[in-house]
Amino acid sequence: MEAARLLPYIAVMALVTYLIRMLPLTLIRRRIENPLFRSFLYYIPYAVLASMILPDMLFATRSVWSGLAALLAGIALALHRKSLITVALAACATVFALELLLNLS
Repeated sequence: MEAARLLPYIAVMALVTYLIRMLPLTLIRRRIENPLFRSFLYYIPYAVLASMILPDMLFATRSVWSGLAALLAGIALALHRKSLITVALAACATVFALELLLNLS
């Protein structure tokens, strides 16, 4: 695709991205008091992150079972309040070990 045709697409996407970030800052000037809406806004980043990571965690490995085992190991360590690096390293080690075991058989 030539640059002259691509530039309007980039400009529109830049404008849309800017508006999505700028409008809440300009339209909502006072503190949000509604506890239901506040809790909804609190959990949005976690839900988005989970929806982006979960499919890749299960299907980025050779076997879905190793991804599922890593997910369960990560959840177990996170529930025991381990640090993020500990959870990530344990999940990687779980995938590595299970992939080695699955390749041996």
